[in-house]
Amino acid sequence: MTGFITVPRLPAPAPLDTRPAAIVYCEANFGRIDGKTANGLVRSSERYRIAAVIDSTCEMADAGLALGAEHAGIPVVASLAAALEAAGSADVFVFGLAPLSGLMSAGDRAAVIDAVEAGLDVVSGLHEFLNDDPEIALAAQEAGVELHDVRRPRPTKDLRMFDGAIDTVDCVRIAVLGTDGAIGKRTTSTILTDALNAAGIPTVMVGTGQTGIMQGAAYGVALDAIPAQFGVGELEGAVVAAWEEQRPRVIVVEGQGALSHPAYLSSTVVLRASRPHGVIMQHAPGRSVLSDYPDVPMGTPEHEIALIEMFGRTRVVGMTINHEDMSRVDVTAAIALYQVDLGIPVTDALWRDPVELVQMVVKAFPSLMRTVVAATA
Repeated sequence: MTGFITVPRLPAPAPLDTRPAAIVYCEANFGRIDGKTANGLVRSSERYRIAAVIDSTCEMADAGLALGAEHAGIPVVASLAAALEAAGSADVFVFGLAPLSGLMSAGDRAAVIDAVEAGLDVVSGLHEFLNDDPEIALAAQEAGVELHDVRRPRPTKDLRMFDGAIDTVDCVRIAVLGTDGAIGKRTTSTILTDALNAAGIPTVMVGTGQTGIMQGAAYGVALDAIPAQFGVGELEGAVVAAWEEQRPRVIVVEGQGALSHPAYLSSTVVLRASRPHGVIMQHAPGRSVLSDYPDVPMGTPEHEIALIEMFGRTRVVGMTINHEDMSRVDVTAAIALYQVDLGIPVTDALWRDPVELVQMVVKAFPSLMRTVVAATA
C-alpha cells in the first residue's frame, strides 16, 4: 500500500514592507522635547520605515529603549555614515528636530547638505523652507534628490475660509488638547485612534502639526504655518474631507499648544474649526514650568478645563497623563487623585492599556457602544 507523505504547512511569508526607508536626524535631542518629531516617528509611522536615528549624544543604542519603551530594532548612531551603514540603504533623510524657533543651526544645515550629497531626499517640518535656501536647493538639483517642506502652506489663493461646513460632519468629534506645548497630544491622538479602530469603532485622525503629517496622517494641515485668516477654514476643510471620504464614527483632532499658553493661539483654532463634542486633555504633573518658557509656571488641569469648556462650548471627557519625570507608582497615584478631584476618567496612553481610552470615549458617548457590539457580534 502506497503511503502518503504529509508536507508540513509553512507559515505565510511576512508582507513586504514597501515604505521608504528613512534616517531620522535628531542630534542632541532624541527623547527630549525638541526631538518630538523624531520621537513620534519612532513610536508610529505609516509613511516611512524608520531605519536609524542620528544623535551622537544618546546613551542608548536602540531607539525604543531610548524612549523608555520596548526594543524597537532601530539603531541610534552618531553620524550619517553610521546610519547608512546600519540601514544598509535608505531613501529619505527626515529632519527630526522641532526647535521653538523652527530654524536650523549651522550644524543642522551641514547635516542636511551631507544627506543631499549622499543622494537622500530630505523631509523637513521647519518654518525655514529648504527649497528657499539657494545652496541646499542647488545641491539637491545637482544630486537629483527632492526636498519636501511639510510646513509650506498651499498658495494663498487656494486657502480656505471657514464657512460652517463643520456642522455637516455627522459623527463624534474629539479634540486632544493639553496644558502645554510638546506634551504628547499627537501621541495620545494616534494611540486613541488606533485603539478605537481596534475596538470596532471606525475612527480617523486629523493631524494639525508637521509630525502627524510626516507619520502619514491622511488628513490634516500644519496649522502654525497657515496665515491666521485661513487657519480655521483650512482645518475645518480637513475635518470635513475626513468625514466625506471615510464616513467614520469618530474623528480625532490633534491639538496644538494650549489654550492657556501665552505664546500660542493654535488651540483656539482647533476648537473653532472642529467644534468638538468632547475633549481629552493631556497634562504633565511632573512639569512645574511651561516647556521652552522656564519663567512661566505650569497651569493646573482645573484651570485648563474651565477655559476649554467656556471657550469651546464643549466638555472635557477625560484626561491623559504625560509621565515625564514620574515613576509608574507616581502615575498610578496621580491617576487616582485626578479622577477624584476632576470627576473624569484619567489614564496614561503609553503606560496603561489603550482599552482605557476606549472606555473613556464610550462612557462619554454611549451611542458608540452599539458599534462595538455590532463589531463583536
